[in-house]
Amino acid sequence: MSPSTESQAAGEHAELLAVALEAARRAGALLRDGRPADLGVAATKSSPIDVVTEMDIAAEKLITSHIARLRPDDGVLGEEGASSEGTSGIRWVIDPLDGTVNYLYGLPSWAVSIAAEKDGRTLVGVVEAPMRGETYQAVLGGGALVNGRPARCRPAPDFAHALVGTGFGYLSQRRAAQAEVVRTLVPRVRDIRRAGSAAIDLCDVGCGRLDAYYERGLNPWDLAAGDLFAREAGALTGGRPGEPASGELTVAAPPGLFEPLQGLLEELGAWHD
Repeated sequence: MSPSTESQAAGEHAELLAVALEAARRAGALLRDGRPADLGVAATKSSPIDVVTEMDIAAEKLITSHIARLRPDDGVLGEEGASSEGTSGIRWVIDPLDGTVNYLYGLPSWAVSIAAEKDGRTLVGVVEAPMRGETYQAVLGGGALVNGRPARCRPAPDFAHALVGTGFGYLSQRRAAQAEVVRTLVPRVRDIRRAGSAAIDLCDVGCGRLDAYYERGLNPWDLAAGDLFAREAGALTGGRPGEPASGELTVAAPPGLFEPLQGLLEELGAWHD
């Protein structure tokens, strides 16, 4: 890449990052300030879910409107249905509220996740966690920051000392299969954590708060920004051996822990129900 091309790419990345940071900040504030204090104990069974859905949709609309105003030629893929091809080659991958059950119950581990892709590569990623007071950001080849400070994953511990995050699907058949994987894994590691937000789990690997993370069943918007953050913080990410992270399986861990964990998950069939 020539110096002029590098400079052009750096400028594009900086512009995309600025758009993502502002959109995530605004959506996070909307979700934080708009959540009713009694949401988790509302009188009817349906109303709490309805409110969460309304907030989710409102946050996605805020994000897509912000992007459309500043970058009208870009494409969009959002969890709540936003989808457009665009003509610029840039596609935004958006999860306006990752960790909806946490949000419903008033638990702090929920986030806004925004990533920008080009030619199948994630260029920038932002995960905004308002109740943590933290913003995680990463640029391809430019490192990872949390609240403006460099983030690095932990050095690989012995497998038996690894603190491993994971998550579970909504379908009972998948949950049963995932429980079997955990049953085999938990005696072999320090402990298992299940926080309820894939985006935050991936960022926690990058910040050194988890040694590793794996999950089956993630969507592109669940993992795009967090995956880049973890990688730029020094972790390896992937799916089954030789494959990228995907809905089949997502694994993140530092070199030296990633390989044995990925191998064990393959052996245990963590990639299928």
